[in-house]
Formats: sequence, C-alpha cells, structure tokens
Amino acid sequence: MSFFGAFLTEASDSVGYWEGINWPWAWTIFVLIVDNVIRVVAVFVVPRNRRPTAGMAWLMAIFFLPVPGLLLFLLIGGNRLPRKRRKMQEATNRLVSGLTEQEGFTLGTSLPELPAGLRNAVMLGRSLGAQPMVRGNTASISIDYEGSLAQMAEAIRESKSYVHIEFYILVLDDATRDVFEAMREAVDRGVIVRVLLDHVSAVRNPGYKRTAKFLDEIGAQWTYMLPVRPWRGQWQRPDLRNHRKLLVVDGRVGFMGSQNLVDSSYNKPSNRRRGLHWKDLMVRLEGPVVLGLEAVFLGDWYLETGESLTDYLKSEASLQTPGTLDCQILPSGPGYGSENNLQVFTSLMYTAARRLSITSPYFVPDGSIMHALRAATARGVEVELFVSETGDQPVVYHAQRSYYEELLRAGVRIFMFRPPYILHSKHFTIDDSVAVVGSSNMDQRSFNLNMEVSMVVNGEEFVRELDKVVAYYHENSRELTLEEWERQSLPSQMLDGLARLTSALQ
Repeated sequence: MSFFGAFLTEASDSVGYWEGINWPWAWTIFVLIVDNVIRVVAVFVVPRNRRPTAGMAWLMAIFFLPVPGLLLFLLIGGNRLPRKRRKMQEATNRLVSGLTEQEGFTLGTSLPELPAGLRNAVMLGRSLGAQPMVRGNTASISIDYEGSLAQMAEAIRESKSYVHIEFYILVLDDATRDVFEAMREAVDRGVIVRVLLDHVSAVRNPGYKRTAKFLDEIGAQWTYMLPVRPWRGQWQRPDLRNHRKLLVVDGRVGFMGSQNLVDSSYNKPSNRRRGLHWKDLMVRLEGPVVLGLEAVFLGDWYLETGESLTDYLKSEASLQTPGTLDCQILPSGPGYGSENNLQVFTSLMYTAARRLSITSPYFVPDGSIMHALRAATARGVEVELFVSETGDQPVVYHAQRSYYEELLRAGVRIFMFRPPYILHSKHFTIDDSVAVVGSSNMDQRSFNLNMEVSMVVNGEEFVRELDKVVAYYHENSRELTLEEWERQSLPSQMLDGLARLTSALQ
C-alpha cells in the first residue's frame, strides 16, 4: 500500500474512533472533573492568609458556582498591589516614617503626657505606618457642604507657592466651579497646582471629560490614582481605590475629611430623582499636622508619577504652632498590609470609659469591632451609632442592616439620619477628649481595599465642637428600637443576610 493510501486508512480509522465516542457523556465527565478540581484546590488556596469569614464566603461562592466563582476570585480575590507599585509604596512608607527625622522637627507630642490608653493607640499606629502625634494644631469643623467648598476655594486663592489637591471624586460642576476657578487663578499667578483623583471613580461620574479638559487648559499638573488601563500596562485589582480627600496649601493650611469635590447630589440622575444629597464633615487644619497631610499627598504623587518631592516636607510654615491640639495622621490601605486603621480604631474603642459615639455611612464591622462595642456596653459605656435611614448602595445598605439586631441586643443605640440625606460623615468620639475623623468607613472595604486617611485628635475643645455636630445629628435622626426591628419582614431579613455574606468577599 502506498504511503498516501496508508495515511487515508489511518485517518479513516481515526475518524471512526472519534465518531464512536459518546460526546455528551464525555463532556459531562470532563465538566465534573474540572468542577471537583476547582473545589478541591479552592479549599487549600482560598483560606490562606484570609480572615475566616472572607474565606468561608469565597469558598461558598466557588462551591455553588465553581467556574464563575473562580473567575470572580481571580479578578477581585486578592488585595495586593502589583509588585512595582508595592515597591513604590514601600518607598513611600519609608518617606513617611522619616517625617520626624528631618532637621528642626521637634514638635512631637510627649507620649508620657497622654492618657495610657491613648498613648498605647498612638504607639500602635506609629508602628503600623501612622505618623507621629504632633502638638500645636488648630482644627475647625464644617458640616456645611457648600461652605466647605467655599473655604477650600478661599484657601487656594491665598496660596503663594503651591496647592496640593487629592480627592476620591473630583468633578467640575456648578457646585465646585469656584474651587476650579481658584485653581486657575493660582496657576495664573505662578502657583504650582498638583491634583490627584481616583481613576475609576472619575470615569464612573458624570463630567470627567470636562474636568480633565479644564485641568489641562489651566496648566495644572494632574494624574489619576490607581488607573485601570490594561492597554497602557496599568492594572491591579479594579476595585482597589484611593478613597482619600485632602487639600494642602503652602504647607500652611490643610483640609481633610469625608467630603468629595463634587455636587452634593453627585450629579447622578438616580440621586436627583430620589432627591438625595450628601451630608459630610471636613476639618480645616493649621499647625505641624499639615506636614502629615503633605506627606500623604507626596507619597501618593510619587506612587502615581515616580516624581519625588521630598523638599516640600521642609516647609517652615508647617512647623508653626498656632494651637494646642495633639493630632496624628493615619494613612491606611493595601500598601500597609496590616489593617492599621482597623487596629487603631479598635484599640481606641477599648479605652472608652463613659461614652462612644460613632458616625459611619457604611457600617459593616468585622468581628473585632463588634467585640469592642459589646465590651464597651458591658462595662457601662453609652454607645451610639449614627447611620442613614436610606441608602445609595443597595448591597452595602442591606449588609449594614444585617448587624442591627445584634447591635441593639448588645445595648448600642442606633440613630438613623432622615432622608433625603445620606449621612456620609465618618468619625467617632471617645469620652471627652479623643476623636477620630477622616475618610475611612467602618467596613471591610475601608479596612482592606481602599487607601484612606484618618486623623486621631486629642483635645477637649475639638471634641466639644464635634459634640455640636452630633447634637445636630440627633435633631435630624430617629432612633431605631429593637421592637421596631423585630417587625421587619422575612424577605427583608433574607436579603440582609445575603448581602452580609457577599460583603465578606474581600
């Protein structure tokens, strides 16, 4: 037989072989093998270096839906930054750690003078990546949304050398136009204006093209934070976000808090249809703590641009001491790897002797926060929690509700800020002299995934001012009782429980 004839005979036999296979049965066996391999491998891989609740949630997702669950886990299952960014973040952390080593910096708070509980929390934060607590600061609080924007515009107009702006959401619209015009005026008179804004939040909010065009036209130096643009080689877990909100002018004046640089409706049609507006809190700072905010901005600028601007940490303006407050800046996020905001928050809550007042728009606590709250009420501390009665993010809203019964039974009083407002402020007060304010929510996203900035304050005058804010919350909230909560429908309870489970997929 010729070679060609032999080839045809072999091919014919091969075709006959494949035609003899029961393909539906073969595919079923293949799918079952892949399905079980995914589940077995997941048992060993998923729980590693992950809290039990998150590990169990991921395993359940993968066991119920192996292929979709695996794909979701590969997309958002890890909170590590890419290697290059991790190395840059390490360099940034060293920059911040060297804050007190610069010549002439002698304004650190004397730790032995602090109460023991606060002293331990400050030392804990310092070891985990926080900056030193510094004395001699002033801090004024604003809960007037448009008033805060006006204050920031005024500070920018008074700038002499530079303006550093960093916001999770930054949009040119009718509400923020004056701030943007102040930037234009600053650039026109030779002031350097640098702007950082989160990439994903920018493209998700109306007006991002208009905003980018304006920044280009006025000559501001600006860049996106944590950009997700694979075609440019820019990729990390897409829901890792830079959630910070801060402004520094000439190293002299700083702003930080919960408010984004956008209209209080966020310009979203769904919010406007519901009449929703955000209620926020911003703090205007002067004194050496402004140097801490500067270090956070410069670290993020280096992380995104590779440009080191360490000379700005030598500003003489930041070394003035116009007030008496002790303040500690606490940056946090995936680059720190130890949930430093969660650890400091929990440590401070255990120091409460009389009262603990918490305000958080997205309150989805982990076990350590719940233990701290139960321990507080058990020792007679009055604990109150302020949340919004309505929500803007359905999954988080229902996940938060799933904790209400446990909190109420533990003796925590829950106050719900009345619609059509979203209470977006993020702060808590301990007794009469310690408070924490910033961008960090009490949820797993802020503890694990978002880059946040918080500030620990020691000073009775600041707490008294914050108490006035809390009094305003009381006037505009209604208390949720256990009797009311027990009347919720079964479908609502099931939805809350499902949302709670998905909230653990971190």
